[in-house]
This record gives sequence, C-alpha cells and structure tokens, in this order.
Amino acid sequence: MKLDFYSSSFCDPCIQTRSVLGEVSRLVPGAEIVERDVAQFIEVAERDGIRSTPTVIVRSASGDEVFRAEGVPTINQVLVALAKAV
Repeated sequence: MKLDFYSSSFCDPCIQTRSVLGEVSRLVPGAEIVERDVAQFIEVAERDGIRSTPTVIVRSASGDEVFRAEGVPTINQVLVALAKAV
C-alpha cells in the first residue's frame, strides 16, 4: 500500500494533511507514505494529474489508483482507501 502525498511549501492545508497521514502511519505501519513537493517534482505531478495541493493518492500493491483526495482527507477516508488497496 502506497500513499502519494503532493504538497507545496505555501500550503496551510498540507500541514493538516501531514497530521492526518501521520496518524494513518501510526495506525497502519505497513503503509508507505511518499511526500512530493509539486515545485520539485513537476513532471511526476503532471503525470499524476495533480491540479491542487494537498492531493493524496492511495495505490494498490500493483500501483493502481484506488483513491484520490484533493484537499485534506479524513483519517477514515484514508483508512477505508487503504483497506480497498489490499
């Protein structure tokens, strides 16, 4: 299970998303969370269709997207998405 977290340095909601994902990481230690600043990873962000920050994408083990949240997701949304990714 992989979570791609797209953020930007000027984004206040990104701080809230980091907190949500920190709690998710505590609850699901096997979840891999990768944060990318869109200014540093422009090509990857474009490939993934990132239009705003924060954006969180949950992927299955095969790399398929099973969930996308533009804005701050709830812990429950991410946990349900991780369950679908298994």
